[in-house]
Amino acid sequence: MIDIKLLRENPNLVKENMKKKFQEHKLMLVDEVLELDQKKREATLKGDDLRSQRNSLSSEIGNLMKQGQKEEAEKIKAKVQEINQSLVENEALEEDFANQIKERMMKIPNIIHESVPIGKDDSENVEIEKFGEPVVPNYEIPYHTDIMESFGGIDLDSARRVAGNGFYYLMGDIARLHSAVISYARDFMIHKGFTYCVPPFMIRSNVVTGVMSFEEMDAMMYKIEGEDLYLIGTSEHSMIGKFKDQLLQKGELPYSMTSYSPCFRKEKGAHGIEERGVYRIHQFEKQEMIVVCEPENSWEWYEKLWSYTVELFRSMDIPVRTLECCSGDLADLKAKSCDVEAWSPRQQKYFEVGSCSNLTDAQARRLGIRIKGEKGNYFAHTLNNTVVAPPRMLIAFLENHYQDDGSITIPEVLWPYMGGTKVLVPNK
Repeated sequence: MIDIKLLRENPNLVKENMKKKFQEHKLMLVDEVLELDQKKREATLKGDDLRSQRNSLSSEIGNLMKQGQKEEAEKIKAKVQEINQSLVENEALEEDFANQIKERMMKIPNIIHESVPIGKDDSENVEIEKFGEPVVPNYEIPYHTDIMESFGGIDLDSARRVAGNGFYYLMGDIARLHSAVISYARDFMIHKGFTYCVPPFMIRSNVVTGVMSFEEMDAMMYKIEGEDLYLIGTSEHSMIGKFKDQLLQKGELPYSMTSYSPCFRKEKGAHGIEERGVYRIHQFEKQEMIVVCEPENSWEWYEKLWSYTVELFRSMDIPVRTLECCSGDLADLKAKSCDVEAWSPRQQKYFEVGSCSNLTDAQARRLGIRIKGEKGNYFAHTLNNTVVAPPRMLIAFLENHYQDDGSITIPEVLWPYMGGTKVLVPNK
């Protein structure tokens, strides 16, 4: 959520930002907020005037009572009662205006960074840099679930019977590899100075609406029937929610945390859920990183965060590239975002394995995350980034380490997490 002062002082900037994000249908929100804001301020002034009148009359009542003029005092008391009733009605009006303003402000997108390329959707994202040489071997690489099945490592049929499409059983060496990557990613981030955390896997609705837009919420979140709880789509939700309504001390910043969690997503929309693969699924596990920091430090942190994901993948000998997300591909709270994509030698193209975002103060404003300053309190900046998210990451891992004989080589950094195993040999 942007600062309403910005909207008051520069409504055209806010409208131009909407146009850059191809959200012309939201332009009327700016004028509606300005009109409602004016009405709210008029109501506030009226309330101040009524309270001033009441204070003056209350003082007069006291003087009249001291003088024994009870009849006159009672008449003024009646006027005070009328003012009190007017105040109740006026305060209800103020609250109604405030709620209408907030409802609209929550739909207005964050101001994007000046460096963000203008484009309608992810097809217009811009490649930034490649890391590692993408290799296409001179032998065929099977589909990722076929590789897993050769190790007896996945059972989609049983998962469909138990839960439906979008779920899976991982088993044996593949399940162990999945856990090894998560454990390695955890220690990788701890060595970067991040605090490890296992957060709640459910959050309340006031946290959900603080960490994401309504459109994202509807497309992603599973609600717990009969309770004010949602299953998290990523641990970023509960990790940022940890700081909700907190006044942070400057000396304790930044908060840099890495978290493990299962993630649950509806995956509504055009992509759908495929029956055969594990690229887009309803349930997965992820190692995440979040930062809460001073506003002047957030862009430095942004560069650090995506570079950590690149470093992690390269340490496992997986070629990656970074993509600058264009304006139309940015969720409403994001000021700037880049995707990390891993090389798929089978498809001979890159695919997304992580996303890094700077939300500036938009998310903190929704959640009330402030910093105690010497000259007043102000909102923090928040950032998030994927460290690693198996089993999608396993697709890149298996394809890039698949050998002609069907075996999978294990990079050295994972040996301690695989009990010293250096090569996986298929069962069939």
